Amino acid sequence: MCGIAGFVGKEKNMKKVLKGMTDRIKHRGPDAEGFFVRGNVALGQRRLSIIDIEGGKQPMFSKDGNLVVVFNGEIYNYKELKKELKEYPFQTDSDTEVLLYGYEKWGTDLPNHLRGMFAFALYDIKEKTLFCARDPFGIKPFYYYENEGSFLFASEIKAFLDHPKFEKKFNEKLLPAYLSFSFTPTTETFFEGVKRLDAGCTLIYQDGEVKINRYYELKFPIEKKDYKKTVKKISEVMEDSVNHHMISDVEVGSFLSSGIDSSYIVSLAKPDKTYTVGYDIPRYNESDYAKDLADKLEITNKQKKITKEEYMQTLDKVLYHMDEPASDPAIVALYFVSKLASEDVKVVLSGEGADEFFGGYNSYREEVDYSFYNKIPYFIRHAIAKFCTLLPPIRGINFLVRRGMTLEENYIGVNKVWTEKEVKKLVKVPMTLTNQDITKPIYDEFKGENNLVKMQAIDIHFWLMKDILQKADRMTMANSLEGRVPFVDKEVFKIAASLPLEYKVTKENTKVALRDAAKKVIPTKAYKKKKLGFPVPIRDWMKEEDVYQTIVKAFTSKTATKYFDTKKLLKLLEEHKRGKKDNYRKVWNVFCFIRWYQIFFEA
Repeated sequence: MCGIAGFVGKEKNMKKVLKGMTDRIKHRGPDAEGFFVRGNVALGQRRLSIIDIEGGKQPMFSKDGNLVVVFNGEIYNYKELKKELKEYPFQTDSDTEVLLYGYEKWGTDLPNHLRGMFAFALYDIKEKTLFCARDPFGIKPFYYYENEGSFLFASEIKAFLDHPKFEKKFNEKLLPAYLSFSFTPTTETFFEGVKRLDAGCTLIYQDGEVKINRYYELKFPIEKKDYKKTVKKISEVMEDSVNHHMISDVEVGSFLSSGIDSSYIVSLAKPDKTYTVGYDIPRYNESDYAKDLADKLEITNKQKKITKEEYMQTLDKVLYHMDEPASDPAIVALYFVSKLASEDVKVVLSGEGADEFFGGYNSYREEVDYSFYNKIPYFIRHAIAKFCTLLPPIRGINFLVRRGMTLEENYIGVNKVWTEKEVKKLVKVPMTLTNQDITKPIYDEFKGENNLVKMQAIDIHFWLMKDILQKADRMTMANSLEGRVPFVDKEVFKIAASLPLEYKVTKENTKVALRDAAKKVIPTKAYKKKKLGFPVPIRDWMKEEDVYQTIVKAFTSKTATKYFDTKKLLKLLEEHKRGKKDNYRKVWNVFCFIRWYQIFFEA
């Protein structure tokens, strides 16, 4: 695990520039640094030593010296790959080396042979070609930027700040989309010209040209198989995935919440150490569930309660590490649990991905719960929906609006915050990119599939790949900790993608088949627990005077005046404080953007 950065393009003091870029992301790898500078090519790395502590130093070279690679991640099947590549002269026990000889054997098809999380840049000296790749689900980040004939890449955008060719400009056209999605849902970023390499893609830079190729695509080949055999398959693939994710030369711990996902991972892995955070408000603290499971498994559970003061004081640091605005209140909790774990271990397991793969969101149940409503002719449902848009947006009305529109018109993911109609009235930035512009390629790809598959595809491509996994990477790496996600594994996805609807959701529950697999190993009732998300008391805190005034200050700042109708913002906040409406998600969404903007463009 580490941070990588580099560039192609002649600069004065290339080594100094490269070191500045890698020092900026030193938190990703405090154990060692390494550099390759030759001609107009510079590759750098900061290392967090996990596998082959002594032999795994980077940049790493092939024996003939022609290939050099910098790599962020873990290749969990590297031992199997070494057997396939036995004709090559391996010199280390590191998983990094399989990238070099795998490229020699398979060329640009290399990523299809890898099982793991990865973002790497491999330079072929003879061919003067830079080959880069990102894992199928985007667990590890990769950004790139071109300007004045130079090509830059890095694990985090902030590394570009130290390169003389980087021009920091705010990409304001993404603001409306952020307000709806609560994160950046595009390959473009809030830094103009900076792009993220999409998950499951490769990038070749040669002769001043960038070529992108997608090597991995989501497929849902649904098979109606015997239910018991299906549950057994899930059990087998999860055990196999957890075993592969435990490969390490240092101790592996695990995050542990109160829900099924992390409980399942911990019950399979049985690490010596687990980590849990909660809040000093009892109804927002579920750490007793985690302690109960740890006691039954006879493993350690270390806990921390987060105070309001700690939460608010840490927010700016969190937004800095995220690089782009993100408003999921649970990000701060993820920072604290990562910090807690980093006191003891270098690697942790975590439960991200189960909801998207196995059907864990309550919104997915609408396909079952309200199937009767879909039998009403669409033109009638649509007419009802149009009328309901004129009424206040409350729960029953929202349902009628949703069911009177096609999925393609309405669904952008489970975490939608603002509607486009609301955004147009709020922001001073023209909406040049609509939500449907963003989601259309995914809907086109899954045209003809049932609605649940379409929803999963949207949530995997956006919510999982561009938010959940990004914040997991950033918050763990901010604390020099490697986070591993056994659910987000291509072998696990093969099984999950084949499940018919009733094995995912019923009127009674979500993640149906996964729960039945989990209950075989979880010694508590955690496998029954309903989806709650990560409860955060920010909804209550922003009604208290200190937090309220902090938000008022942001909503009356020059950033707020520049981009928003501040009267509307203050009205939303006031309504929430007085208990008239629950506006906390909208308030927090805008507040996080303002604080992020001030950190990167005003500080």
